[in-house]
Amino acid sequence: MDVVVVKCGGNAGVDAAAVCADVAALHVAGTPVVLVHGGSAEIDRLAARLGVPRRELVSPDGVTTRYTDAATLEVVQLALAGIVKPRLVAGLARHGVPAAGLTGLDAGLLRARRKRAVRAVSGGRRVVVHDQHAGRLEHVDPAVLLAMLGAGVVPVVSPPAADEDGAPVNVDADRAAAAIAATLRARALVLLTGAPGVQTDPDDPGSVLPAVTVGDTLPAYAAGGMALKLVAAREALAGGVPRVVVAAGSGPEPVRAALAGGGTLVGAR
Repeated sequence: MDVVVVKCGGNAGVDAAAVCADVAALHVAGTPVVLVHGGSAEIDRLAARLGVPRRELVSPDGVTTRYTDAATLEVVQLALAGIVKPRLVAGLARHGVPAAGLTGLDAGLLRARRKRAVRAVSGGRRVVVHDQHAGRLEHVDPAVLLAMLGAGVVPVVSPPAADEDGAPVNVDADRAAAAIAATLRARALVLLTGAPGVQTDPDDPGSVLPAVTVGDTLPAYAAGGMALKLVAAREALAGGVPRVVVAAGSGPEPVRAALAGGGTLVGAR
């Protein structure tokens, strides 16, 4: 099955309507697509409404992730499954494309090992955080995805995943998309974000790179969400995905533009 996995970022700069229109066009043309999404902007908005503070963890190698306590996990689930996912499913339906929403909990889709302790940097010191409701992806069961794709339905997937006891844990949506792409032996993984691609200067859209290679260490200019995208790209490439692109999630035909050479092509070294 010649699948394309598209990750629709939660950044406010991503045009969900344009992404849905383009995914629908690919579907109608005969390309099976799995749409994976995050929802950082909606998570932050809902958390603010509910009075749940946002906290971040910075790993020793500089990657920033959301700190997920019990209250934040509830917000993540509400925002992704209750706000972002229905919007994407409805957006595809407007183009006549059947879609169905899934989380990693459904049909054992995403399994993760709970992070019992996480190393982070705080105030210049290394600390260990123990009360995280987050996990590291270990397994993707593609059965439900293959059944939906075989029936002509676009799966719309998001965290959380299930831990060893079946309880929900937050996982990074970019890395989930990479794991899904590797498991499905997808021909491409497209990571759509608010930036036009990987930039050497995050504040300068003109510094976007047409191609970048990623090894054991990330480039010095990769930070925040872009660092996680490059980690995900590295994992997808290691899993056998032949083409990984980081590109803008706005403008006309954002997915097809990325597949046609737009954004940044990521390679492994």
